[in-house]
Amino acid sequence: MALFSENPVMQRELLVNLRLPRAFLLLAIYQGFLALIVILAWPQEARLDLSQTPDSARLLSDLFFLGQFVLASIMAPSFAAGAITGEKERQTYEMLLASPLRPEAIVLGKAVASLSHLGLLVFTSLPIVMLCLPLGGVSLYEVLGAYVGMLLMVLAFGMISLACSSFFGRTLSSLLVSYLMILPLAAGAVAIWVMLRDRGELRLELIFAALPPLVAAVSLILHFVISGRLLYPADLGSEGKEVVDEDEENKRAIGLVIHRDRFPDRLFAPPRRTDLMPDGTNPVLDKEIYSEIFAQGTLMLRLVIQISMLLAIPAMAALLFFYPGLCWLYIAYTLIFNLLVGPVFSAGAITSERERQTLDLLLTTNLSPSKILMAKLKSGLRVSLVLTGFLYWPVLLACILLTTYWTNLPIMAAYVAIALVACITASMVALTASTLMNKTSHALMASYIILGLLFLAPLAADWFATRFLSPSVSEVVSEIALVSPFEALRVQPFYDVQGNGGLRGYGSNFARDSWSLPIGLAPWLPLIKHLSLWLVVNLSLFGAMHQAFRVRWRVAENRN
Repeated sequence: MALFSENPVMQRELLVNLRLPRAFLLLAIYQGFLALIVILAWPQEARLDLSQTPDSARLLSDLFFLGQFVLASIMAPSFAAGAITGEKERQTYEMLLASPLRPEAIVLGKAVASLSHLGLLVFTSLPIVMLCLPLGGVSLYEVLGAYVGMLLMVLAFGMISLACSSFFGRTLSSLLVSYLMILPLAAGAVAIWVMLRDRGELRLELIFAALPPLVAAVSLILHFVISGRLLYPADLGSEGKEVVDEDEENKRAIGLVIHRDRFPDRLFAPPRRTDLMPDGTNPVLDKEIYSEIFAQGTLMLRLVIQISMLLAIPAMAALLFFYPGLCWLYIAYTLIFNLLVGPVFSAGAITSERERQTLDLLLTTNLSPSKILMAKLKSGLRVSLVLTGFLYWPVLLACILLTTYWTNLPIMAAYVAIALVACITASMVALTASTLMNKTSHALMASYIILGLLFLAPLAADWFATRFLSPSVSEVVSEIALVSPFEALRVQPFYDVQGNGGLRGYGSNFARDSWSLPIGLAPWLPLIKHLSLWLVVNLSLFGAMHQAFRVRWRVAENRN
């Protein structure tokens, strides 16, 4: 009990986290969002027979628990991934290690303090759940099981994020790797919950019998690993900034090894410059490409590539070669990957200059704001495009080997165009957040929130409107859903020869006995609308960044 009662790390973190104004704001937003779901999805029948469970009530219960689980899974890394890296960035890491606290106490304090706020959010939704119980569809035991399962999964996700935080020197890297590891686990848990929708007893058995020992084993293993990292820190003596020898790191690396002088590694990790810059070279772009991204080593890049390729192998086999009609889902997977990776390399473009106190020096150079912004955008976009491009070689292979894709080459080109525009948008949004905010971690989280609202929220709204709202409202929401690149991918008129032999998407009303793609403008209108909209949005974002940077430029110029 002394680890809890006499743990200054936990006490300090709890006081700071729970007394901040954003803690109350987050609680209000979380509860408001859940309440809005219940209000909109409340059964619309004029008379409810409570002796029978209406389908809408059962769907409402599942939607409430799944929505809460997804929100908790997304927020868990944001609370825990910066627990240790934050100490390194604030240069208090060595003071923490030099304190008389044992490493186990530090880890426990960080874990409890990071996840207590999230656990509080989960528990405060109980009054909303109690309002839904009279409708039926779920028993009191299932409610208890759902909350126990959510808390256990949040604990596991928090420990994974805390472990990532101990291995990296920056919150950006820790947050990215945490999401890459957690989101597939969360998606698997959601899939199991949906598949067992009509088998409540089996759900309870899995939650109370199988999940606790599994989570306990994972948490204990990660606890000992993190404690070992703090007991024998590899970065002690450098103010939390680990000095990485890339050659030595590659010798000890397991799996992928990055060689700067070989293809395709040199595309995202070019060899260090050994000569002078040519005349006319943008020094900001040259500095970003050759040194900035890899100052903390290549561990994050190696993990990102290996995890993404490991997850892509089964998706590649199933979606590209066995079910070509669903190949858009593989492109959607690459978009989700870029949605996670892209902002990381652009969210710190300007905020890192502020944090290193080099922004004034940058503004007093003879470089124009447009050159500075374009250099920052190109450096981040280059890495995110190359990393995402690693996942597109199966698409090229499928287009060569399967005749189905020969007929659909224009559609495949449309897929690539949608993905490219989405990648550019992800980097542009992150750079805009970096321009307007003061901290890199805040810019990254703002980027994730904005991109989630732009890319994923329309899909969720469309699914929700189709099942709970009137047909007239559902049609309007379906049109708005075309804003999402995932919806734009889905509605493309792909001709599935090995499937039902017909066009799907907006071209489904064309002949089924022909290999010819639809001719005319109508089937391509969704693509044209989507690309035109995001072209305007990206140009507007760059104009807003340029104006904000120009104002700051003038202020700096007037001071000199």
